[in-house]
Amino acid sequence: MQVKQFYDNDLAHASYAIESKGQMAVVDPARDPEPYYQFAKAHGAEIVAVIETHPHADFVSSHQEIHQATGATIYVSKMVAADYPHQGFDQGNELKLGDIILKPLNTPGHSPDSISIVATDEKGKDRYVFTGDTLFIGDVGRPDLREKAGNMTAKREELARQMYQSTRDILMKLEKDVVVYPAHGAGSLCGKNLSDELDSTIGKELNQNAALQQMSEDEFVDFLLKDQPFIPKYFAYNVAVNKAGATNYKEAVNKVPRLKSASEIKDGILIVDSREGEEFKKGHLPGAINLIANGKFETWLGSVIDPQEPFYLIAEDEKTLDRLIERAAKIGYEKSIHGGLAKKQFTEMSSPLLNLTNFKQHPENFTIIDVRNPSEVKEGKIFPDAKHIPLNELRDRVQEVGKDKPVVVHCAGGYRSAAGSSILQASMHKEVYDLGSDVKTF
Repeated sequence: MQVKQFYDNDLAHASYAIESKGQMAVVDPARDPEPYYQFAKAHGAEIVAVIETHPHADFVSSHQEIHQATGATIYVSKMVAADYPHQGFDQGNELKLGDIILKPLNTPGHSPDSISIVATDEKGKDRYVFTGDTLFIGDVGRPDLREKAGNMTAKREELARQMYQSTRDILMKLEKDVVVYPAHGAGSLCGKNLSDELDSTIGKELNQNAALQQMSEDEFVDFLLKDQPFIPKYFAYNVAVNKAGATNYKEAVNKVPRLKSASEIKDGILIVDSREGEEFKKGHLPGAINLIANGKFETWLGSVIDPQEPFYLIAEDEKTLDRLIERAAKIGYEKSIHGGLAKKQFTEMSSPLLNLTNFKQHPENFTIIDVRNPSEVKEGKIFPDAKHIPLNELRDRVQEVGKDKPVVVHCAGGYRSAAGSSILQASMHKEVYDLGSDVKTF
């Protein structure tokens, strides 16, 4: 048996190929299935199974496309009530793959329909457990994403209690040397304290994972519900897409219209400009918002923009544009791109640059907007009088930002403040400044 982990740094998403005797299963595949096809070809293997640990909220899966291309059976808990062709896969079922056995464990908590997959070798020993979003390295999955999404919904407290039982009664009882392979690493919004390590063992997690330490069920619920990160706008949408099964990845990407000039951009449709902040400030189209390509682009795209909202996408060159369309497709947003334009410079409109000395001497003359996440602000404000509006909420709360003073927007390093200041400028706040990386000097 061999296991290959595929890791997407942009979304902190891990998927897996499991191969034995020329038969291969894919666990929690990403939107682009090509890496799994290449791995199968390189190892002379046939993809016979695709396993979904649950309907994912933070990325679109290629399970249906792999099934259509290879004939592989999709295995998923019957509780998902999936709309695509599938085989129910719950505790008591098993899948023989070459010389090994894959056994599902029902481990609700992140979602009501979550399963974990134990891989047992040819000698009958449990070797690996693929835990999806139930058990992470250093954390467990958040329980607050399925109150309004999916076929099965559940309140966060109910799911937190199920997580307590899934970890204590099922996963923590596996042998200590069983290798843990989760669906996410540090940077994912599916948990709050994920390690940057990409694998572990049950024994190591028992010793080091704060969520697995001894505590009562009520204490665990309080611990798990506290300080979870915000929920992006696209999460519920992705659950629905994954329950239905996504369309062909390459076909979807290739359908996005490519524009030849800015004159093709129509009024009244949002413009997402992915160029670096300095270039954006020198010149951009009126109403554009600046979501920089070099960062968590798809996460912020799906946090700032509603799934059904059309937008134009601007990149500095064709290569970057193609890559960003692919990244948008990871969360199912390629359908919303009204057109993509590769252009490095614009002259239509510029953004003012902050006189840092003046701001440091007279901060009271400015309205300061802090677009960091609540957990960051909880650790301490950088400016005592700053108004806190998280970036993911800013477009819906622009009316809360007064126009009686110039506005300065800050985050922790510059990426989010570039986006936030552009959102406010696009909303008729003319004198808006981005503090950018200068925030580190305070």
